[in-house]
Amino acid sequence: MSTNQYDVIVLGAGASGLMTAYMAAQRGRKVLVLEKANKVGKKILMSGGGKCNFTNLEVEPEHFISHNPHFVISALTRYSNWDFIALVCTHGIAYEERKHGQLFTLNGAKEILAMLLTECDKTGLVEIKSACEVKGVTLLNSSNFQVASSSGYFQAESVVVASGGLSVPTLGGSGIGYEIAKQFGHHIHQTRAGLVPFTFSDQFKEVTTRLSGNAVDATLSNDLNSFTEALLFTHRGLSGPSSLQLSNYWDVGQRFNINFLPYIELLQLFKAKKASQPKVLLRTLLSEHLPKSVVLELQNLMWLESAEIAIGNLSDDKLESIANRLHHFEVKPSGTEGYRTAEVTLGGVDTTEVSSKTMESKKQKGLYFVGEILDVSGHLGGYNFQWAWASAHAASQYV
Repeated sequence: MSTNQYDVIVLGAGASGLMTAYMAAQRGRKVLVLEKANKVGKKILMSGGGKCNFTNLEVEPEHFISHNPHFVISALTRYSNWDFIALVCTHGIAYEERKHGQLFTLNGAKEILAMLLTECDKTGLVEIKSACEVKGVTLLNSSNFQVASSSGYFQAESVVVASGGLSVPTLGGSGIGYEIAKQFGHHIHQTRAGLVPFTFSDQFKEVTTRLSGNAVDATLSNDLNSFTEALLFTHRGLSGPSSLQLSNYWDVGQRFNINFLPYIELLQLFKAKKASQPKVLLRTLLSEHLPKSVVLELQNLMWLESAEIAIGNLSDDKLESIANRLHHFEVKPSGTEGYRTAEVTLGGVDTTEVSSKTMESKKQKGLYFVGEILDVSGHLGGYNFQWAWASAHAASQYV
């Protein structure tokens, strides 16, 4: 064997790529990992505000978006969240549970990356080349691929595309994986930014700009889904977990609703206060539940003409109208911040053309796809990492 001959070449040294590499090497496979960025695992290090939300206590197929929703079941069943948690514990990595079952490292994402690299090193069979851009993949014969790169030519029986999606290109994301998939006859479901903040260009943008930095617990909903989590106002529009989650179910030109007080039945509260505190102003009452600055903006939008009228002097119909607007405030974003800040890429390689058991292409023997390159996107909360681990494990047993 020549020195540039390997059993497996993995394209991308992110979560799914490093996981595939070390698990394949545990089976005695000689693995080369090629990474375009100057450092490996950049997206891992940035994730979860540097704390890496590496999985979730509850992982179900409904936490994932795909044109082929059953595809994820096999891999997630064979390598579960508990399998990865066990690996984390083996390495003595301290972690904490946050709301919605999210698990974060206590001492930083660098520990997750170090764990993956340690596992690679332990095998003695994984070679990693960073700052190495893949130019193309060709099939030399029925059992050998050649990968052309900025560091030369390499050959292997199996090629694993773990190059990620188009999100956050500064961290090494690129479209090379899609090009390779198309080259071998794969259909690509249209890609777009997911888990991404909304932007506005109408009058509501002025509101979000003035409220920039304020956060409230709110429910964002449309006909497809609903999420009750923190909503963050920004100088461009809306962010925070509820916005990011709903962005996966939204497209340009569509509207959605904001419920600013999802835990309170406002009409009942208004009527009770009308009886017990008839002289109170609505803004005074609502400031017990929302930041004052937010209340003042909502007042300007919804009941400015009644701003100085005590609740006792407002009709029940008027109170019902205001309550309804606070529970169902409709907005129409102009767009999102796009791939620049998106946490995931929606769409990708059509999973009906990939084995759910092995992640191998049904169109080209020896070609595998793992992680974000596939038409599988998780909700916010550690699900995209769990898909990276599970899909990598599936491929690693067969490459």
